[in-house]
Amino acid sequence: MRLQDLKKADASWKDRAVHARYRVESIGSLARLLRHGPGKMAEIFRWDWLRTLAGASNLLDMAVYTRTGRYREASAYALAEVIGGIGDLIDSICAAPDRVVIHEDLVPSEIFRGMGLAPFMAEVIGIAVPLVKADWAEKYIDIAENEGTPPDTCSLPKCTMGVALDGQFPKSAAIVTSNMPCDGGMASYTILERELKSPCFRLDIPYNFYNDRAIDYFVSELKRMIAWLEEHTPGRMDWDRLKEVCIERNKAMEHELEIWELIRQKPAPMAGEAIWLAQLIHMVATPGSPRATRTMKNILKRTKKIMENGGGALPEERYRAVLWNPPTLVFPELFVWAEQQYGVALLADMLTYHRHPFIDVSSPDSMLRSLAQIIVEGPMARHTRGPAENFFDDLFYLYEYFSLDMIWMAGHIGCKNTMALNGMFRERCREREIPLFIMNYDLSDTRVVSPVDMKKQAEAFMETVMKAEPLL
Repeated sequence: MRLQDLKKADASWKDRAVHARYRVESIGSLARLLRHGPGKMAEIFRWDWLRTLAGASNLLDMAVYTRTGRYREASAYALAEVIGGIGDLIDSICAAPDRVVIHEDLVPSEIFRGMGLAPFMAEVIGIAVPLVKADWAEKYIDIAENEGTPPDTCSLPKCTMGVALDGQFPKSAAIVTSNMPCDGGMASYTILERELKSPCFRLDIPYNFYNDRAIDYFVSELKRMIAWLEEHTPGRMDWDRLKEVCIERNKAMEHELEIWELIRQKPAPMAGEAIWLAQLIHMVATPGSPRATRTMKNILKRTKKIMENGGGALPEERYRAVLWNPPTLVFPELFVWAEQQYGVALLADMLTYHRHPFIDVSSPDSMLRSLAQIIVEGPMARHTRGPAENFFDDLFYLYEYFSLDMIWMAGHIGCKNTMALNGMFRERCREREIPLFIMNYDLSDTRVVSPVDMKKQAEAFMETVMKAEPLL
């Protein structure tokens, strides 16, 4: 499916100016890498993923194609800041190549920033690039499988392994990973360690983590990691700098909590990428950065403006939904289409919703304790570890909190943890009389289920279960 298959919005000159403004900003976010000089540019542009990301400003087309007014502007702003956040990551590894620490997606980067290191989330490549080019990861999935990776492994770690096997990763002083979220994710770091020839530290996160004993243990793991990083990298812990990072994270969290409170109302004054994609990049990949705080603050401001005008983000909000499991990277237009076709507002997803505490910055130990809780209770990680209640409790709370009409489950066939719960999932939704749509797809591989077939599944659900009449 292409954007051209949707009905293009009747954009005013102001709408078109918004698109042009944020497209220029997006291009500038990546063009600033040129300041590192021709030698560095030649080095990093050998990375296929970076050359593909150079076209990321096309993501803005998705944000504006079917939208007008303040929602269009908010969506374009959010996408421009997403591209800017990715640019920040690349800029930092160019500026301090001897301080690069490659880390797993469920190990937040605050401690690395507090140590003056340049964190780079390994999985950000496999997450961000398919948003720009849907079939991009397939080459690297094949490379990993040809090296012996089981085909039924999750396609995201397969993509990450393939990128490493193809020599497409930046050099790093160290690698930090953990035993989350799944076997495939853990196994991928054996390949990264071998291919990058970098020392690797593995955090041990308790299986049962909702107790003080688990947090005490994991605080000791973080202290062990800090000592290890000081031994293997130029980084040194600066507690005042870590405090600044944690304060930034708290500010962003405060703005995000207010956004969640505002979108509880009907119709919701914000939805879509400004909720899920902005959070994915700024609160998962770059938490504690000034850009993350600024982005959440400005999305909140735009949410309030839409609300003050007395309407919602969508021209006609007919349904409210949550997307559970990782988002549809190969088909980010899914909810753009659902908005236009059926009036479905996406208000949250699994990676957006978390119950992280504000970080207590009163002492080094209090910061580590708060960060320990954030890591062990990270989104997706806490849902797929421990008893099944960890998967369901948050979801059913969200359903009531946002007064939702349905649950969309992104049934990524490579995720054994969540696929195993589908039968129980159906039973529990049936007991609560909650409409449940389980969409079969693969996170990173369009050859398994194409975007066209994903759309057909959604159409069948909306028309047979929800009895929805298309708006167009």
